Amino acid sequence: MDGERVSSTKKSRSKIKVMLVVFFDWKGNVHHEFAPCVQMVNKQLHQEVLARLRDAVRMKRHELWENQTWMLHHDNAPVHASLIRSYLAKHQTSVVPHPPYSPDLAPADFFLFPKLKTTLKGRRFQTIEESQENVIRELHAITGNAFQESFQQLKKCWERCYRQ
Repeated sequence: MDGERVSSTKKSRSKIKVMLVVFFDWKGNVHHEFAPCVQMVNKQLHQEVLARLRDAVRMKRHELWENQTWMLHHDNAPVHASLIRSYLAKHQTSVVPHPPYSPDLAPADFFLFPKLKTTLKGRRFQTIEESQENVIRELHAITGNAFQESFQQLKKCWERCYRQ
């Protein structure tokens, strides 16, 4: 008797990891890039990314650059804080204060990355390039209204945090 063989597959996490670095404001994406796959995120890489961010702000948010009113909001993780504090001071970049260990006050954590993950969840990509293309497509699909709503949500979170 000839039988049909049924095999089951187990979903597994991808062995390929791609790290997206995104800077955005209430109008939308200001700068994004992917960290090199083989490079550790260290002080040098962080400073190079910040230099490219400054260039992007100069081009995309010209009025903020000219008025020197643009500010950086980073999550204040210990690894970030010590690395970039001197760089930002040297380049006269204002930083929005952020309490450590407060992901509910980081729009990337409560808005952007969950939104990207929701649209990409369960999809498999054959190459890093295909993965990156899809992430960028989804990033560009986020509307200006969604970014504005995220900053309204941030404002409410800040108010709640500081009332306690």
